[in-house]
Amino acid sequence: METRVALIGIMVEKSEAVEMLNSLLSQYKEFIIGRMGIPYQKKGISLISIAIDAPADEISALSGKIGRLAGVSAKVIYQKA
Repeated sequence: METRVALIGIMVEKSEAVEMLNSLLSQYKEFIIGRMGIPYQKKGISLISIAIDAPADEISALSGKIGRLAGVSAKVIYQKA
């Protein structure tokens, strides 16, 4: 199956969502290339960047699930085809 490389930018505004987010990301660990998290204490948020190499439908599924978590938003940037 053809895969695409993408970046998923995640903003966590509610710390209660972190455990669910980590659980969700672990379900997709086979596709995740790398992850970087930055706590921004001044604003009370965390910024997370996920590099992923997966089929487009898996990337969409993951970003959709992340976006449905309360207090969390996500945006995806895809590799050009």
